[in-house]
Amino acid sequence: MRIPLVAASVCITVGLAMSGTAGAEAASAETAKPSAAAKIAAPPAVLTKNKIYRSGTPSPQSCAAPDITRGSTASLKIFHRAMARCADRFWAARFRAAGMRYTPPKVTITTGGNSVCGKITNNGAQYCPVQRTVVIRIMKRDLRDPFRMNIAHSAAHEWGHHVQELTGILDTQNRLYWRARGQARTILSHRLEMQAECFAGLFYSATLDSINAGITWDQWTDAVSRGTESKAHGKPRNLAYWQNRGYNGGSARYCNTWTASNARVA
Repeated sequence: MRIPLVAASVCITVGLAMSGTAGAEAASAETAKPSAAAKIAAPPAVLTKNKIYRSGTPSPQSCAAPDITRGSTASLKIFHRAMARCADRFWAARFRAAGMRYTPPKVTITTGGNSVCGKITNNGAQYCPVQRTVVIRIMKRDLRDPFRMNIAHSAAHEWGHHVQELTGILDTQNRLYWRARGQARTILSHRLEMQAECFAGLFYSATLDSINAGITWDQWTDAVSRGTESKAHGKPRNLAYWQNRGYNGGSARYCNTWTASNARVA
């Protein structure tokens, strides 16, 4: 998804041919009573009662994100590595709070077009679940205009998918996805991506001040809401909604995309 900021763009993608799932124990009235069409028949407990939703509210955390030098691949790699370390610290704490074990993903940062799970999309970042690897491709546009929030979002979003993998959400969704057909598959894809966006918002709720994003949170979510719609990710306004829900809710329990109406994840 490309964010329509002046001279800046972000791409949010997961390198999967499927989608994923999540559930929270506490949700707003909007998500607590889904329509019949939005429900998964007898949803597995891993989607609706996952321990990650009981991981509490994070304390503020410094990402120690360094400056980026325009045109410098080395500088971008250093920034991405700093964001990776910050994401690992954040989620390790949340997993401990939930009584679970966190293991960091492998991280590949490249300027090439291939990864351990195939061709990297033009969007520049993907998560490879089998290898538990986050792959980030440094794009020419990042070198031309290294907008910090766009670049930071590569880590924020893809670590959301890693959390889904570690908690069993991604595997469960994968099984549901391959049993589904047509529009049902699309909705499953959206629920995965919306939850990763919500997890990103939760990460930002503790770290945004230290990222020195160069943009306010309201400006960022407004830009997200005006992005380009994609079949896999859904409507930009819904992506912005779920990011904002994680950020303002300050807990993974607000990231239950699986009890939301179809309209909320369209």
